[in-house]
Amino acid sequence: MLRLTWVQPEDLIGHELRQAAEDGRQPARIAARWKAAGGLDAPRSAGASPGPASRYLRLLAEDLLDELADLPSGLADKEPTDLARIKASCPSWPTASAAPGPAPTPAGLEAAWLGRAAGCLLGKPVEKLPLDAIRALAAPTGNWPPTTYFTAKGVPQDLLTAHPWNRRSAATSLAENIDGMPEDDDLNYPLLNLLLLQRHGRDFTTTDVARLWLDELPAGRTFTAERIAYRNLLTGLEPPRTAHHRNPFREWIGALIRADLHGWTNPGNPAAAAEQAHRDATLTHTANGVYAAMFIAAAIARAATGTATVHTCLATGLTVVPPASRLARAVRHAVQLGEQQPDFDTVVDELHAVHGASHWVHAVPNTALIAAALTHADGDFTGSVSRAVSGGWDTDSNGATAGSIAGLLAGDPAALPDHWTAPLKNRLSTSVGDFHGTGFDTLAQLTHREALRP
Repeated sequence: MLRLTWVQPEDLIGHELRQAAEDGRQPARIAARWKAAGGLDAPRSAGASPGPASRYLRLLAEDLLDELADLPSGLADKEPTDLARIKASCPSWPTASAAPGPAPTPAGLEAAWLGRAAGCLLGKPVEKLPLDAIRALAAPTGNWPPTTYFTAKGVPQDLLTAHPWNRRSAATSLAENIDGMPEDDDLNYPLLNLLLLQRHGRDFTTTDVARLWLDELPAGRTFTAERIAYRNLLTGLEPPRTAHHRNPFREWIGALIRADLHGWTNPGNPAAAAEQAHRDATLTHTANGVYAAMFIAAAIARAATGTATVHTCLATGLTVVPPASRLARAVRHAVQLGEQQPDFDTVVDELHAVHGASHWVHAVPNTALIAAALTHADGDFTGSVSRAVSGGWDTDSNGATAGSIAGLLAGDPAALPDHWTAPLKNRLSTSVGDFHGTGFDTLAQLTHREALRP
């Protein structure tokens, strides 16, 4: 029997119970009913549970998912999803720019695309691995902290057996195997948003995002919250209900990895970038999942002016996040750690101690790690992607976002070390639109055109 990851009700219920506890609801009574009926905990890693639940358990899981959704949240006032309420809760919300800054040059945008690809590629073989496994695999090759792509050459076989690489990625992302940029959702979503802006301009709606996905995004290339929202669309639900109907992944990292285009095309206008990111994110996410996308979009919009430091960019990102939210608190703590701790492994250990109960794909710890990495590296490209990936959790997504920001700040592909960019061969693979095989220089030109469009 086909077992699809991220959609079986008996698998979703465990994730929703954890999510309920995190967002201020009281799920203990429902959790007890699920456990008494013989229900299992959520799978910790990717993958569906090995076999189907009984019809009774499946129906019970569906009922309990709906009951959990109806529980009141003690954090609702501090963590709204509605844009007007978000803006009202942000005392330093940036003033909308009537005269946006100059668009980043095509060279700057090419560096951002390349940075995103290189950071993602660095993180791919160690995605899903625990922190101690990542450190163990890198140490024998002298690549800790990682200053180049991971390799299996020189790693003892007992370590490879104990800590196998991400099986879906090693064949294309270890240094000895790289031949251009392989397909990854961290690149697919920026491509989709490039199409979104080409077809609908800056005034796109969340419904436009949904239609584009149905036209251009294969369902099998979606994961977590995006897969749930896609399923919800196919059953006739409309945004924003697609984001919260039986969707325990609505505060995970998926919306964040879609945010770059909104920042790249709104230089000097973080308010506009954040509002675009909000319209995109609310197809699939709520609250902190949405804030993560808005934070990154606003930070990139500030970076796109070519006149900011990474520290200014992160501070700008925080202006569009409700200050009492879990995400804002986590980012402020991470930035403080990055500023004060000389050893980044110590920063990572502290972040894992604080956020260890969260799922490894949750937006809050991953956004905090990105902020800590960029802060500690002071915007340096290699330092940024190295730290983002060395911190574990969603390694390829974190490396991609850190690489995008650091690449944009670098301002030119020539400023990025050749050992990161040469293996990409100015070519990426994708199942989105007509972009398969496209060069990063071409993507930069297309993005530049959208940044200039009124």
